[in-house]
Amino acid sequence: MKSFGVVVFLLVLLNLTNCHGALQTGFYVGKCGKQDVESIIRNVVRQRFARDRTIVAALLRMHFHDCFVTGCDASLLLNGPTSEKTSPPNFSVRGYDLIDQAKAAVERACPGVVSCADIIAIATRDAVALAKGINYRVQTGRRDGPTSQARNVNLPGPSISVPSSISFFASKGFTTRDMVLLIGGGHTVGVAHCSFFQDRLFNFRNTGRRDPSMNANLANTLRGRCPRGSPVDNIINLDQTPGSSFVVDNGYYRQIRAGKGILEIDQAMAFHPSTRSIVSSLANSGRTFQTQFGAAMIKMGALQVLTGRNGQIRRTCGVRN
Repeated sequence: MKSFGVVVFLLVLLNLTNCHGALQTGFYVGKCGKQDVESIIRNVVRQRFARDRTIVAALLRMHFHDCFVTGCDASLLLNGPTSEKTSPPNFSVRGYDLIDQAKAAVERACPGVVSCADIIAIATRDAVALAKGINYRVQTGRRDGPTSQARNVNLPGPSISVPSSISFFASKGFTTRDMVLLIGGGHTVGVAHCSFFQDRLFNFRNTGRRDPSMNANLANTLRGRCPRGSPVDNIINLDQTPGSSFVVDNGYYRQIRAGKGILEIDQAMAFHPSTRSIVSSLANSGRTFQTQFGAAMIKMGALQVLTGRNGQIRRTCGVRN
């Protein structure tokens, strides 16, 4: 029965990687002369990764923040006084310059062919692969959205409860397992400022004490890194596994299972009855995490996409044509 289950899952994954709606793998083959669009983008990402490994988390965050608002349409990239960039949840999003560099590179090769939305998806996959994550077969064929409004941004914060997070992801068509995979996949290479979790160290829910679900030794260490009243808002790795903070792997799940989650949602997922068994299965198998994370990323990348004659191919990612 176990082998049958594995075969069924791999068949489902194969279907996901070949075509998802109007998207497809290899969409740009033959559309840029003899140039390989994905290789052009990969080279830009590789050069950045060589000097800044934090770009992996940045691109994962950008991809998520773009897709979960009006779909994977690169609306997040548009500039403007009331664009999505001006919404507080997006203040810490970065990596725009890398997308611009990749766009400039593909425009030199074949102007007006490759969408900014596809560049985000391809660059994110390449960054994940460079960080020793799965090199999933990203689907392409997206077109860019014409609008971007801050009022449309409604993204979950780090203190969201597990039930509320499940509801949010379900509203977008994602399962609870998808949620655990997407949050964990982003947080395994992610960071957070002390201000986002300091209450867990000193005054959790106005109790005057630390969050009892946090490992005591970790809490003591973090108090030293995030002292109360400090004018410096330090940055802490969300995956506390030694040597794994910039690697896309399942170490994050092992850490939160041991009470070493940094953000409240991280720790809550490890202990909540709706997510506990999922966290354990991912903590116990790096292969399971990689395969299922790749499938979840493909699914996310197909969220409310514009294809065919819908939308446009922007000449510059931050400006409508």
